[in-house]
Amino acid sequence: MALYKFAIGETVDFVPGAGDTNVPYGKYKIQRQMPSENRELQYRVKHVADGHERVLSESRLISRGGVLGS
Repeated sequence: MALYKFAIGETVDFVPGAGDTNVPYGKYKIQRQMPSENRELQYRVKHVADGHERVLSESRLISRGGVLGS
């Protein structure tokens, strides 16, 4: 069973890589823990400012140390 680093509802920051130029910086809220497609855990996240949802890899996220209310 996979051990996820982030919990549903947790607020995280996105750390972009070389190919992530179209994903905005800022706070994201974890919406759902996704199954691994390539040995790396993924999350469905929602950008706090613009409301767009994306799937991001765990290695691209860092903790902000908080959980947003619903």
